Amino acid sequence: MPADRSQGMDHPHYQYSPIPSRQKLRWPNEEPLAVGALVLLEHYEWDPPPDAYSLRNASGGLIKLPAPDYVQLTHREYGHRVGIFRLLDTLERHGVPVTVAVDALTSINYPWLMKHIAERNCEVVGHGFSASRLITSKMDDNVETEVITESLDALEETTGIRPTGWFSPEGVESSRTPQLLAAAGIQYVFDWPNDEQPYAMTTPTGNLTSLPLFLEIDDEFALWHRRASLASWEDMIVSAARRLHSDGKDSARHLIFTLRPWLTGQPFRIRSLDRALAQVMSLDDVWPVHGSELNAAFNKLS
Repeated sequence: MPADRSQGMDHPHYQYSPIPSRQKLRWPNEEPLAVGALVLLEHYEWDPPPDAYSLRNASGGLIKLPAPDYVQLTHREYGHRVGIFRLLDTLERHGVPVTVAVDALTSINYPWLMKHIAERNCEVVGHGFSASRLITSKMDDNVETEVITESLDALEETTGIRPTGWFSPEGVESSRTPQLLAAAGIQYVFDWPNDEQPYAMTTPTGNLTSLPLFLEIDDEFALWHRRASLASWEDMIVSAARRLHSDGKDSARHLIFTLRPWLTGQPFRIRSLDRALAQVMSLDDVWPVHGSELNAAFNKLS
């Protein structure tokens, strides 16, 4: 079926909005740049259901091995056992607020870890059921609604708070996901890496704000897929922050780091993030934010 053509976009989720045409955006205290981190806690099942959809070549491990691929699975598990604590320590030391995207199976299977991130004042957002069960347009409405509901229910049962934010597993959505998320009470999503400012999404079921991530400095995208060197990644982070900070003096910007404990939590990679954050957070008038704070400020100003 051909796409529904409209001015700029081929879908109804948001309208084309060139940044020079927008009203100037100002954060609450006139800061030019808001900075935060989205840390992903993702559970990979060793034996997912046969009808589950997952990436053919998921990150982690060596080459693709026959199932069960213990090297890949335990490489990813390193994040839940070791990497997350090193990553949280580093972000906390530099005063970067942490929003954690947690899938349902992590919430259920790792109660000690869930208690720990709550004690670290991390904000929790929904992240689907597991990294091995992605949302796809092959699902019907009822199945996808059930996945979203089960994910939010699991987090509410564990934390006592029902999340209002969401990041889909692997950032993968169906054509219905935004409206189903809004109907489930989600207020903001991190799925669309297409901007440097928040923007309103259009759904028939409620208000929804997109908080775009910066895909180019996403640790998995830069370090695993593009095989950037650590020095290059560090330079990308600092250069991006400085330019966003400069541009934000005209109209405010945000920068949310996307980080995976199994990857950046490794002892030889954390130093690069540590050095980069030291430079980013030394910029004048940086606003440290959780996702909910960024969403609230945008909706109050827009």
